[in-house]
Amino acid sequence: MHKPKLWTKDFLIDSITNFFVYLVYYLLILTITVYATDNFQASPSEAGLASGIFIVGALFARIFAGRSIERVGRKKMLYLGLTFFLITTLLYFEINSLLFLFVIRFLSGVGFGISSTATGTIAASIIPNERRGEGTSYYAMSTTLALAVGPFLSILTTQHGSFNIIFALCVILLAVTFIATFFLKVPEIQLTKEQLESMQEFKLTNFFEAKAFPISIISALIGFSYSSILCFLTSYTKEINLLDAGSFFFMVFAGLVLISRPLTGRWFDQKGENFVMYPAFLLFAMGLVIMSQARQGSFLLLAGAFVGLGFGTFTSSAQAISVKVSPRHRMGLATSTFFIFLDGGVGIGPFLLGLLVPLTGFRGLYVSMSVVVFACIFLYYFLHGRKAEHRKHLAT
Repeated sequence: MHKPKLWTKDFLIDSITNFFVYLVYYLLILTITVYATDNFQASPSEAGLASGIFIVGALFARIFAGRSIERVGRKKMLYLGLTFFLITTLLYFEINSLLFLFVIRFLSGVGFGISSTATGTIAASIIPNERRGEGTSYYAMSTTLALAVGPFLSILTTQHGSFNIIFALCVILLAVTFIATFFLKVPEIQLTKEQLESMQEFKLTNFFEAKAFPISIISALIGFSYSSILCFLTSYTKEINLLDAGSFFFMVFAGLVLISRPLTGRWFDQKGENFVMYPAFLLFAMGLVIMSQARQGSFLLLAGAFVGLGFGTFTSSAQAISVKVSPRHRMGLATSTFFIFLDGGVGIGPFLLGLLVPLTGFRGLYVSMSVVVFACIFLYYFLHGRKAEHRKHLAT
């Protein structure tokens, strides 16, 4: 049977745009704590706030972007987000106080939130329904590549350059991205009068897509667990004298995601979401257990491989599920709902887990998070998995 085309010009442009947007995010989030400490003598908590307030801005933006994107237009929303992200990034050169840094980081997060919500919605509208899992997996690889390249470039530039070089690089990336989107053709939804009137009402369903709640709740817990790696990996590897191996953790993580995504995406479409989701939970949980017991660099990198396979497969598949279960004219809301919960889990994790570390230590932290991920298997079954299995039986 002939498959609808996936690798179109518009799919490539949107994926590259998303890559650059996330690359700027990762370049800055790893740099800004050092920048705040070196330039404004910020305390560790203040430096952490300078980094984390970006996520708060992104969450704030996603709530309103998801609600408005179909009314404003997907491409216009992308232009708005990129313009705002570019302007606020330019303002990094003018920062002269810690308070100003907090304000700019929040506003920059708003630009990021609008842009990434738009790119995700555009991708969902371009990907054919018959290749939803495969297409979302390929699209999500742009975020994974940014996760691998961003920290590497950030560390390299910080060691051999200055903060201004990083800010200039971010401005150039966003400017090039803005120009590239002129060549992007985006399918827009023509809303009916009733749909427009309904979406203009101030009610919860116009800020969140209810059908995406089940998978999004699970995503919040998975994001919460993943934040233990994102925020404490450096401290942990320093404590166990594996700092050199730790620097390659995300490279292994990204490599396994890039290798596995094409396969898991096809399996999602051909065999159903449960076929890839249950192993994803198990692999992520196993990766956290291996990580908690690592005493050699090879074990730490093995954990990176398991986490990449598990967490990487989960995020792309869960995003595909959130769109799959939602009405087509609410793709933007479904996308923003998924990312609000995922980012919320990642954002609140460092604070809550930071309270847990003195009680459990880093090894105990990762064992605890493996239990949370394993428990998500049962939560997924009750919230989505059994319904997906029932629909599959009806279809056959």
